[in-house]
Amino acid sequence: MLIAPETSTKVKTSPVNGRGLRRSGLSSEIADRLREMIQEGELAPASRIMEKELCEYFEISKTPLREALKVLVAEGLIKHRQHLGYHISEIDIDEIGSIFDVLHGLEELAGRQLCIRIDEEALSAIERKHQAMVVHHVNGKRIAYFRLNQEIHQMIVDAARNPVLSSIYANLMAKIHRARGVANAESLRWQESLLEHEQIMQALSASSANLPQVLREHSEHTAAEVMKALHQLAS
Repeated sequence: MLIAPETSTKVKTSPVNGRGLRRSGLSSEIADRLREMIQEGELAPASRIMEKELCEYFEISKTPLREALKVLVAEGLIKHRQHLGYHISEIDIDEIGSIFDVLHGLEELAGRQLCIRIDEEALSAIERKHQAMVVHHVNGKRIAYFRLNQEIHQMIVDAARNPVLSSIYANLMAKIHRARGVANAESLRWQESLLEHEQIMQALSASSANLPQVLREHSEHTAAEVMKALHQLAS
């Protein structure tokens, strides 16, 4: 995890290296950093892990790196083969397509329920998050924009106040998070996506009858872009 900012309270801390990594629990922090890099698309599927480069980047020895890699192998994010080294696991494109098909329906269902269930508190929270996302768009902060985008979609579904729907949606979104990160690292439809989010916010604010369709179409457009990018990476 990242190092917390300093406070006025004096606490006992572990020494850190140039990358802000604590020497205590170093392999765990390396695993966290690598996991994030994989999920956000900074390390592409099927690419080889260059151990020497990572050791130099993190300013560490091979031992904590190898320990971190073993954790990610157990999680299925990395594969290890004798004499071939470590590689980023590939993404099952067919599975991602199937998950998107289900998500389209969940977005539409959430939209129907939102028309009668959303309250002012939830709407205000979503609007604040949306404005923060707009700022990241203006400043060109891809990863920050992507993270808030994900949060907003979950908040919209949660606002329908259907815990079963929220749970299923969250689980499926977690399964496609890496695919979306990889696709966004390759090509962003920033402006188009932002305009669609503006339409979603307008429909939400007005409790518009077309909200279910607006949400579904946005999900379909996102899926098309992600699937296109994944196929291009696989070719």
